Amino acid sequence: MRYGLIGSSGRMGKEIIETFKGHDLVLEVSDTGIFRHGEPEIIIDFSNREALKTAIEMAYQFGAGIVTGTTALNQSDIVDLRRLAEKVPVVQSFNFSTGINLLRMILKEYSSLLEEFEAEIIEVHHSAKKDAPSGTAIMLKESVGRDLPIHSVRTGGIPGDHTVFFANEGEVIEISHRVISRKVFAIGALKAAMFCAERENGFYSYEEVVRWMQKR
Repeated sequence: MRYGLIGSSGRMGKEIIETFKGHDLVLEVSDTGIFRHGEPEIIIDFSNREALKTAIEMAYQFGAGIVTGTTALNQSDIVDLRRLAEKVPVVQSFNFSTGINLLRMILKEYSSLLEEFEAEIIEVHHSAKKDAPSGTAIMLKESVGRDLPIHSVRTGGIPGDHTVFFANEGEVIEISHRVISRKVFAIGALKAAMFCAERENGFYSYEEVVRWMQKR
């Protein structure tokens, strides 16, 4: 697979390059410029919102699918990605870990049984993370299906902890997920790229990639 990488010099970029060994990195976009060695089939973007426009432009230019895990996107960004998805496959998610997406499935299935419980979310990330609450916490809130408080903590080098609390007068249910290494996101990006390679167009979530992997 020939792929392009937005943010190739960043922490996630380096993880992706390591995880994508055996595939051809033919296009790099970093702080030092754009380096092209061929035409990519897939564009990978885990950088920042400011670089999304470049990723989309390149996807149009090369007719390449796109896998984006960039956070802090607004509604107009999603509209642009959906428009692109009419031409190429797009996988967009704020979290590319299999565990978080399985957690989302669990919450969608069972949260209706916990409507009499109060619910809140606590999410903890490294101190350099700019957006709060995290995109993942917002996704989990949407999976619960009701409005609930989100508490954000920014400290140290924590890749990502998320806990959903359900509580009543006599008991507490905690559903938690902890990322140990950023490599899990790079592995998810690779799975999503493989998913894209089998499709002509469409807008997909990483949850759909997880279901696809289970059927393979």
